[in-house]
Amino acid sequence: MNLTQEDWVSQFEADEKGVMLDVRSEDECDQGIIEGSINIDFHKGQAFIDEIAALDKSKNYYIYCRSGARSGKTCEIMNELGFENAYNLLGGIIEWNGDIV
Repeated sequence: MNLTQEDWVSQFEADEKGVMLDVRSEDECDQGIIEGSINIDFHKGQAFIDEIAALDKSKNYYIYCRSGARSGKTCEIMNELGFENAYNLLGGIIEWNGDIV
């Protein structure tokens, strides 16, 4: 599901089971991440799928990348793997108005 930044943030902050995923590359993450996010590199191919599949399906995932394309695809993959709640940040980190660390 695609969410605007405002909805994505407010829903995440109210979600006791929320986990934030950054699916950018290590080089991209070196330029700054949203605090508290876990990085799983989308470009790792099968290793990426394996890491995603190993995540706790009882959690809710808030996913972002640079522009929203990879995170959108990640949401589709997660839905196919049986995850019920995967939320894509529309516009990605390039449109992010909050803090990065």
